[in-house]
Amino acid sequence: MNFIVDAGNSLIKLAVFNNNKLISSVTLNYEIAISRTEKILNNYPIKYSIVASTKQDQPQLLQLLERRTKLHILSHKSEFPFKNNYKTPTTLGLDRLALVSAAIKEFPQKNCLIIDAGTCVTYDFIDRKKVYHGGAISPGLHMRFKAMHTFTDKLPLLTKQELNKDLIGNTTETSMHVGALVGLVKEVDGFITDYLSDYEDLTVILTGGDHQILSTRLKNSIFATSNFLVKGLNFILEYNKNS
Repeated sequence: MNFIVDAGNSLIKLAVFNNNKLISSVTLNYEIAISRTEKILNNYPIKYSIVASTKQDQPQLLQLLERRTKLHILSHKSEFPFKNNYKTPTTLGLDRLALVSAAIKEFPQKNCLIIDAGTCVTYDFIDRKKVYHGGAISPGLHMRFKAMHTFTDKLPLLTKQELNKDLIGNTTETSMHVGALVGLVKEVDGFITDYLSDYEDLTVILTGGDHQILSTRLKNSIFATSNFLVKGLNFILEYNKNS
């Protein structure tokens, strides 16, 4: 079995795979990550593990996994199942590399656009020949709310709890919600439409923390999933076992 660790900026996701089947996953705070990892390692016959991290200060977790498993720490030196045409490959986010790997695993020999709706919204394109070309990065929904509050004197800091489908806001708060959400939806739909004009057989994958908010509002057809990144990490782990 494989143990997958996706360590983000504020939360950490732990997942267990048996071959390519996701057995369990949990997203939690860093404060309880060690104890939960120990519990998982005691409950499952984990042999291999992989850690993808945007945080550098987690030596206890790495030491635990090194002691109990065969650990692979994801880096730009890892082996990936595609050709990378990104001009600055060492600056490419490890999460984006994992998402592209998942697309290859789930949709082989397909042109794929992977959209990750998180803190930032990332767009990544890989063609049917397993060549990764790059994509785009733009502010996510919460970042748009935070920017309007931070760079003005009077606009409030909003959350995503009051989102609706109205096009016209009749208060400052609802106008901000419309601007942030509808603006993001139009952006995502616009990207998809432009890619479809060049690649009619395009498969579009939408994932990330805000994918459910966006998926019901997009006009274009998409494949929406919440565990795409950990699936990519598991595929990368399998790909690197013999290297």
